[in-house]
Amino acid sequence: MWRWRRTHLGGEADRATFRALHNASLASPALREGLTAASAERSLKHLRALLGTPAAGLADTNGLLAWDGTGGHHRSQLQEAVREVTDGGSTMIVDERVLTCDDGGCQVRQAIVSPLVVEDTLVGALVVGAPHTTGGLVQAADEVAAWVSGQLELAELGASRTRLVEAEVRALRAQISPHFIYNSLGAIASFVRTDPDRARELLLEFADFTRYSFRRHGEYTTLAEELRSVERYLLLEQARFGDRLQVTLRIAPEVLPVAVPFLCIQPLVENAVRHGLEASAEHVDGVGRLTILARDLGRECVIEVEDDGSGEDPERVRRALAGDSSMDSVGLGNVDQRLRNAYGDDYGLVVETAPGAGTKVIVRVPKFAPGVQV
Repeated sequence: MWRWRRTHLGGEADRATFRALHNASLASPALREGLTAASAERSLKHLRALLGTPAAGLADTNGLLAWDGTGGHHRSQLQEAVREVTDGGSTMIVDERVLTCDDGGCQVRQAIVSPLVVEDTLVGALVVGAPHTTGGLVQAADEVAAWVSGQLELAELGASRTRLVEAEVRALRAQISPHFIYNSLGAIASFVRTDPDRARELLLEFADFTRYSFRRHGEYTTLAEELRSVERYLLLEQARFGDRLQVTLRIAPEVLPVAVPFLCIQPLVENAVRHGLEASAEHVDGVGRLTILARDLGRECVIEVEDDGSGEDPERVRRALAGDSSMDSVGLGNVDQRLRNAYGDDYGLVVETAPGAGTKVIVRVPKFAPGVQV
């Protein structure tokens, strides 16, 4: 019976492939942060090992950012070549006429400068220093430069995604009802003389609510933090509606640490209050009821926001989810899109509603998802 041995890596070609993949994997995390002096410094030793050369450097359009290996005294001599490559976009070979040196033992007599391109834009160059250049080394330098460009392009995509998420959250903040702010402050003011202690408590809740809603860091938060903000919002609304607003919370403790997109539940609750509970005058008892549930469903967490208001035409809901700005819904399409971006299209909002039947919005999120963390 043949047994595989952990030390067996095949022939020299197999071992070379393994080393190349290993060095590439070590260089990748830094490059995924973009082209900076710090990322260049951290990735270069692995890129140099990948190329098997005595020296390597990375440059942006302003010049060399970092150098690894011998021949660092040639950096100033290479600046003009770097500028020409980042301006023109063609690989250049720099020879002894430029890399003059009095050190007889210097291993960098020639250099290859290969362009780095991100989305058709020249962003920098990879510099490879060697005793002499060959056609094979030039090809290897160009291949590694193309791979580095791919990693930098992924970094740019990540940065673009972050900017998009930030823009979406800014748009959602802009939709937080000014009427809610004015009404909350009005409700607080009404208690200043009659119940100063309650006015003080409500003012603190209002401050905490706005501090959370307008915080400037973190794409994700825990469900516990999101629900804490929801509770502050509902306390302020209950100060306004009094007994006309009845709230039921049923939250499974085990789902509280689950990471969710920032401001993904509070807009749904505000939407329920605006479109469901403010129509409570139609109810026989004049009371609007809101229920918020969070359940543990194995690998997933399910959150439901349900009101017994007047309901909505499903076609209007579909338009709101599609991002129709003419629909008077607080961030419904925004929340739906951010959930899909975070977890995939299987995790968009599910809305159950009909005229006269109230509305239930269901949010389903995986407990663990790649790239989702607080």
